[in-house]
Amino acid sequence: MIITLSIIILITLAVFVFMQQSQFGKAPSGERLEKIKMSPNYKDGAFQNQEHTPVLTEGTSYTSMLKEFFFSTNKRPLQPLPSTKTNLLTLDRDKDILVWFGHSSYFMQIDGKRILVDPVFSGSASPISFTAKAFEGTDRYTTEDIPEIDYLFITHDHWDHLDYKTIRELNPKIKKVITGLGTGEHLESWGYDKNIIIEKDWNEEILLDSGFMAYTTTARHFSGRGFTRNKSLWLSFVFQSPTMKIFIGGDSGYGKHFVEIGKQFGVFDLAILENGQYDRSWKYIHTMPEQALQAAKDLGAKRLFPVHSAKFALANHAWDTPLKEITEANKIVNMPLVTPIVGELVNLKDTSHEFSQWWRDIK
Repeated sequence: MIITLSIIILITLAVFVFMQQSQFGKAPSGERLEKIKMSPNYKDGAFQNQEHTPVLTEGTSYTSMLKEFFFSTNKRPLQPLPSTKTNLLTLDRDKDILVWFGHSSYFMQIDGKRILVDPVFSGSASPISFTAKAFEGTDRYTTEDIPEIDYLFITHDHWDHLDYKTIRELNPKIKKVITGLGTGEHLESWGYDKNIIIEKDWNEEILLDSGFMAYTTTARHFSGRGFTRNKSLWLSFVFQSPTMKIFIGGDSGYGKHFVEIGKQFGVFDLAILENGQYDRSWKYIHTMPEQALQAAKDLGAKRLFPVHSAKFALANHAWDTPLKEITEANKIVNMPLVTPIVGELVNLKDTSHEFSQWWRDIK
């Protein structure tokens, strides 16, 4: 009994010490916390979704979910994924382009402004670096490949969207950060100047520069980098430039908010929506492929770029299932899909560009 108790105490202490690392960030405090408490979306000490959003689907247990996770197969490709390297440092600023880095990280250049969304270049989507490793072939870019960024958008603070090592290294290159309430506490603790951090609640507008607007919109998800959840806000964005309107989806289960956003802001030139790391067991916090297509229609999108796949194995499905299922479901919907390989240059204004189904040739 004494030995067992001693082991439990040692493990508890080890976990406590491990979680004091800077990479876990900090919970909001002081003036930031007081502002958060005034939010209509913050109740009982945590942010709340606008719709009832259980983490697990009814009838699902954590035990059955973990069992399925550890025994599911083909979650990682057996060979390197195809990729290419676009030199972002020498790009003509007059070109309106997008470059995907895998998962939910991407670079955009629109009307002369450079935008970066949820960058993860550390090779892992976990606080333990040898777990949740990036698929071979997808880590073509580092922070050294990134030019000066006008607007860095962070949708929420999960490890696969807010990467400590990447964010620290990018600091000198970032002019403005746009994120949800509470996330700025992490960034300030990692050395960011509070004067460049713009933190907003849902349904707020931000004048970025003349002709450039950002609107914070709802998402159906959750936040947290440790055992405590929902101390910072998860959100999506509408980015409006002089010539384009882009929906930056972040992570979100399907819900009525897509119709509401579409009514307020649509039509979108491009909707970037998650399609990967989903499961019927947590269908309220991530979209299924057919739901991503429906969300794009709800938004009034001209084209859909499905992300959140092809870099990390964070769910029970095979690595290529998201892309297979959305292209199959799209035979009925006929939504123009943007499906580049990592690093491929996508011309945002060339709607005639047809993309290959590159995943079909990978084992």
